[in-house]
Amino acid sequence: QVQLVESGGGLVQAGGSLRLSCAASGSFFSINAMGWSRQAPGKQRELVAVVNFRGSTNYADSVKGRFTISRDNAKRTVYLQMNSLKPEDTAVYYCNGNFDGPTGPGMDYWGKGTLVTVSS
Repeated sequence: QVQLVESGGGLVQAGGSLRLSCAASGSFFSINAMGWSRQAPGKQRELVAVVNFRGSTNYADSVKGRFTISRDNAKRTVYLQMNSLKPEDTAVYYCNGNFDGPTGPGMDYWGKGTLVTVSS
């Protein structure tokens, strides 16, 4: 089993910044990819950003140029630096990851989420 624990959410004014962190723990051999998704009230969950084991990144168009995903392999942690935040960025942000471990290859896990609220 893999546990993903997010931190760093909170309330921020429009134009401000926040940094989310997600630490992976448990039993796994390797991390294939980790990323962030978000779900706003009344909307479907959407992928925000992802980084794979090569360090390649992808972003949703809505956050390109404002958000940056990064990772610390030694700490098994992925970060999401969010700048120039907008009210429409308000959502619960979920960390997710794909791992190879004793239960099999390519297993997906999710964190419980952290709330980001951007006031206008």
